[in-house]
Amino acid sequence: MKKSNSIILFHQKEVRRYWDEKKELWYFSIIDVIEILTNSSIPRRYWSDLKSKLKNEGSEVYEKIVQLKMAAPDGKQRETDSFSTEDLLRVIQSIPSPKAEPFKLWLAKVGYERIEEMEDPEIAFDRAIKTYLQKGYSKEWINQRLKSIEIRKELTDEWQRRDMKEGLEYAILTDEITKAWADKSVKQYKNFKGLKKQNLRDNMTNLELVLNMLAEASTAEISKEQKPKGFNENKKVAKKGGNVAKQARITLERQTRKRVVSPKNVKELQNPKNLLDQNNQE
Repeated sequence: MKKSNSIILFHQKEVRRYWDEKKELWYFSIIDVIEILTNSSIPRRYWSDLKSKLKNEGSEVYEKIVQLKMAAPDGKQRETDSFSTEDLLRVIQSIPSPKAEPFKLWLAKVGYERIEEMEDPEIAFDRAIKTYLQKGYSKEWINQRLKSIEIRKELTDEWQRRDMKEGLEYAILTDEITKAWADKSVKQYKNFKGLKKQNLRDNMTNLELVLNMLAEASTAEISKEQKPKGFNENKKVAKKGGNVAKQARITLERQTRKRVVSPKNVKELQNPKNLLDQNNQE
């Protein structure tokens, strides 16, 4: 497994982290976070006490501890208790500290907003538009992105009707579609754009979004007609849907002599000029 260790600033102090490429998850040193949030001179003891408390309470978080080798102050690699982002936020809720309070308030706000969105899905779209605008995306790109969400939902609804399991099976089917139209797996595509945890679609150009939508919409339509049974038949349909978009991509590339699959990521897409510029020649 390829490893990638790095440091991030958290309240202007360093927190060690580790990128798990296979799981596509960041893991953070809980000792470093506790030291920052509690100002404890002995964060290891604080964590030891908190860990015992979580274990005695039967907290599921205790079972999510992952020991990873990270650089210690003496420069040596030592095993360190670490958590993924989600589990780290759950642990922070158990820390009685003024510095932890903003996180707790934020989590409460996110939870409330999620309940609102479940009651009225239109709210989620409105918030998505505001978020993308704040990130610097153009309105034209945002319209394409929201349409892609709608088409994706239609596809996953079809997969659900075919008794496909959300999670791993959805991911494999998505990978089949992507490999078919873009000649790259999702992982290869993300590496090509220099991405890690970031959403691939949020880093696509307009043309990439359009072809990805064509691939997913085609897969859904073929599935409705052929009514595949079982995972293997659904994989074949996913490949057929992706091939529809592949033919469109090849035809366009022949006409324009420019490559559609682009290394551009969100940093470049935030410039409206780049969204219109499809010059992806090597």
